[in-house]
Amino acid sequence: MKKVIGNVEEKLRAKEYKLTPKRQHILRVLWEHKDEHLSAEEVYNLVKERVPDVGLATVYRSLDLFLDFDIIHGTDFGDGRKRYEFGSAPEKHRHHHLICTQCGTIIEVAEDLLEELEDRVGEKYKFKISDHELKIFGRCKECVLKKDE
Repeated sequence: MKKVIGNVEEKLRAKEYKLTPKRQHILRVLWEHKDEHLSAEEVYNLVKERVPDVGLATVYRSLDLFLDFDIIHGTDFGDGRKRYEFGSAPEKHRHHHLICTQCGTIIEVAEDLLEELEDRVGEKYKFKISDHELKIFGRCKECVLKKDE
């Protein structure tokens, strides 16, 4: 975590920003929950446990700053709330997501399912594709089993 904080601090300082103590707590929460997809409100609630005087606006501004510096990335899973994940966009593509429309479970799909399509579309339209994002909506196994009971 020290290395991560050092790297983030260096990135911010290069553009005359500071890694304030509150931003550091926000970063730590994102790091500790890096396998989850946290909303700004969830980040806020987790940070507030450690820093009671943190404001929701501070969390939003910090998340926007971290997005701008490619420290985190955000995705809207169709529920009207942006979800944040620690880590910059990978060199090739982000992972894909299966989203349960019943319970809200999000399952990450690590394999790149669209490489062939991307090549074909890029060639046809003479378009240099840098990234794509795939969200598949449906019901998770648990919700399917509950419905059939």
